[in-house]
Amino acid sequence: MNPTIKKTVYAVFDIGKTNKKLILFDEDQQIINEELHVCTDVLDDDGFVCDHLPRLTEWVLDHWKQLRQHPHYTVKGVNFTAYGASWVHLGADGQPMLPLYNYLKPMPADIEAKFYAELSQSPEEFAADTCSPRLGLLNSGLQLYWLKYAKPEKFAQIHTSLHLPNYLSYLISGEKFSDFTSIGCHTALWDYKRGDYHEWVYREGIDEKLAPLTRDSIASVVDGIMVGVGLHDSTSAVMPYLAENDEPFVLVSTGTWSVTINPFNSQPLTPELLRRDCLSFMTPRGEATRAARVFLGREHDYQVERIAAHFHVKPDFYRSIVLARPYDEASAGFRPACMAGTGPFPDQPAEEWDLSGFRTASDAYQHLMHGLINILLESIHLVWQGEKTIFVDGGFARNPLFMQTLSWNFPKAEIRTLEVPQATALGALVHLEQGEALKKTQPLFTDEDDMPLVAVPGRTV
Repeated sequence: MNPTIKKTVYAVFDIGKTNKKLILFDEDQQIINEELHVCTDVLDDDGFVCDHLPRLTEWVLDHWKQLRQHPHYTVKGVNFTAYGASWVHLGADGQPMLPLYNYLKPMPADIEAKFYAELSQSPEEFAADTCSPRLGLLNSGLQLYWLKYAKPEKFAQIHTSLHLPNYLSYLISGEKFSDFTSIGCHTALWDYKRGDYHEWVYREGIDEKLAPLTRDSIASVVDGIMVGVGLHDSTSAVMPYLAENDEPFVLVSTGTWSVTINPFNSQPLTPELLRRDCLSFMTPRGEATRAARVFLGREHDYQVERIAAHFHVKPDFYRSIVLARPYDEASAGFRPACMAGTGPFPDQPAEEWDLSGFRTASDAYQHLMHGLINILLESIHLVWQGEKTIFVDGGFARNPLFMQTLSWNFPKAEIRTLEVPQATALGALVHLEQGEALKKTQPLFTDEDDMPLVAVPGRTV
């Protein structure tokens, strides 16, 4: 490369629970470099494991400094995507003052009971209004409630609480914003019916700790570089599919959890849908998106281990099976062991699936796939509205039996895979580029106050 000609790049910090990545894209959205960091866990002030926030902060700032000084790259924009339900609490000096508490940390039963007892509605009605099943600190708003009553002196010192993607943006932009994708993801903060924070947020003074809520994708422009506001990773992963398709579709994102997301279904959730593991996400513009999840990958892996042990075959035996058999009634006998209390059949108890009637491992696996698809179909139909395209990504997209069996059950729809390397990071780039395009057609800043158009608690713009 000619040292006098620098390549224009976009940077995305993609922060997962295990792996932290810095991914560089060129102007054609092609990946040109990727740096991986594994951040060692530490213990919080209560002795519960959590991410090492100082080390993560240092890693982001160091890599940003190196990128700015890179001899071959000119950075045009940077954005951030990260796991949700996690807060960074800033003091009056703008520095983090508490650990990055783990959303798996148990919430004290007495404080949780106090929270629900003080609501002006039943827990089921509250869950429906906020699209937030009762998930403890996975309802990230309850972390602020917990801090207020468990650590009142610390809570009083909090100046601003930012969800993790927005904190990463703040590190570089210096601007404090909340974004809809983080606020709207099972946080118990947002009342979907009112289009505003829920009344408990105001009653408890939680709104005073929250940064202004923005629909803009760009937090600021620093030395000519666009700095994104940041996105929750679940929403970010859908963005590349939305950018590539004009017609409505459903995305089945497979992994340990299979999450079916319908960006075109904004129907409100009912208590029954919540009970059957439906969720609502919010788009960056504050619009509802319905999703449903099922513990598909975990169940598959568990049963594959059982089949392999029962028939004395290698654990990867199923990878050589490429043709699915038609459904037969024996498949109705499948019983999941890992899904109790979750998915579309939360009342179904965990049972041991009887393998004694199968002649071979291949025979058992064919029935396993039909049994899993039968459960997944129920989950898909909770969000599907007759869309003609169903995308599948993740591990099951490379499983021929899964794809064949799924397609048989949607004869009028096209089942497609769209290989999107680093879809979550690419989604953050797509969102940033959309903000750039919007900036070219209308001012990023108002004439009145020279600040990004934002929504403050209780008001949206």
